[in-house]
Amino acid sequence: MADSVIVEGKATPRGRFPHVKVVGDLVFVAGTSSRLPDNTFAGAEVDEMGVTTLDIKAQTRAVIENIRDILAAVGAELSDLAQITTYLVNMNDFGGYNEAYAEYFDESGPTRTTVAVHQLPHPHLLIEIQAVASLANRKKEEAP
Repeated sequence: MADSVIVEGKATPRGRFPHVKVVGDLVFVAGTSSRLPDNTFAGAEVDEMGVTTLDIKAQTRAVIENIRDILAAVGAELSDLAQITTYLVNMNDFGGYNEAYAEYFDESGPTRTTVAVHQLPHPHLLIEIQAVASLANRKKEEAP
């Protein structure tokens, strides 16, 4: 397995970095948004008048699903996550983020830090998550 991976079928990173890097048993997932391969954003709609509607729950779900796909590319799953760091543009979105997050994780899931940031790389983004997972349990399962 390559130690740095750009995952086919996911939105191309906006810079010279991989989606994920494996170092020993650790898996480092780059900051991930709700951006789709066609460069649109889940949880962001613009009507014919140019009015933008942004949905933190939809964006949170899309980010976690993107992370799931990125982890799968290196043989890991969401259950292998040890830590995530979440960046929210507005802490007023914390409740909706928490609600969507709880659809995937409970108290046995990864540790979590959530911080407010001034902005993310696109005005339609409300959230970005970076993550660290461990392959140690996977390797134990595969051992003879």
